Amino acid sequence: MNTSIDQYRITREPYYKPVHNEVELYSAGYGARLPIMLKGPTGCGKSRFVEYMAWKLGRPLITVACNEDMTASDLVGRYLLDKDGTRWQDGPLTTAARIGAICYLDEVVEARQDTIVVIHPLTDHRRVLPLEKKGELVEAHPDFQLVISYNPGYQNLMKDLKQSTKQRFGALDFNYPETDTETEIVAHETGVDRDTAKKLVEIAHRARNLKGHGLDEGLSTRLLVYAGKLIAKGINARAACSMTLVNPITDDPDMRDALETVVTTYFK
Repeated sequence: MNTSIDQYRITREPYYKPVHNEVELYSAGYGARLPIMLKGPTGCGKSRFVEYMAWKLGRPLITVACNEDMTASDLVGRYLLDKDGTRWQDGPLTTAARIGAICYLDEVVEARQDTIVVIHPLTDHRRVLPLEKKGELVEAHPDFQLVISYNPGYQNLMKDLKQSTKQRFGALDFNYPETDTETEIVAHETGVDRDTAKKLVEIAHRARNLKGHGLDEGLSTRLLVYAGKLIAKGINARAACSMTLVNPITDDPDMRDALETVVTTYFK
């Protein structure tokens, strides 16, 4: 079992720059074993934050990237056939509950509603996980915590969490950092100088103002890091920005032209 736990431990400190008091709030939430919901736009640092907190708290972390094809069995486990017959294999949620890991369900709203409901018994006073196919009731390890994330600004009525799920969690709101903090993050993660990092951040701020006016999403911090890494490799800044900040987020020719104009303003 120790080997099983060790493979999920984060051994090196992930780089994370606190924006407000999210570290203190999460730490208190973990101390009370509250289920936590992280809400914020794509690429703003939610996943990195969970990795950092798992490292800081010394807890193993099991991450699940949710998708519309994910079934309840993908989370809790299933019987498998091998040369010796049938055997049960725990899913990631069951494994986390047994070993006392933090289980992080990334973009949980992408999962089907009938899959999401399996987490409910783990998010109240019961802290149990019924394995109906196996006839077992798993009592969560005292150190177990469930964390979910989703982007509320990019959902519609068909893809949102039900109130019966939302009200089982404490929630932390995330957004893109302020200019100085985001500049520091981009410079640190990419190796570009601060002036270049600040230009990338200012391009992002201009583009984020277009959200809802031709863009579904603003430029994420993650994309700024991609651009910075290319620039650090010697790629022309405008070409790097086109590849990472313009082309991925829109196919509309007029919107691409507008974004390219913004890029040219900062990188001649």
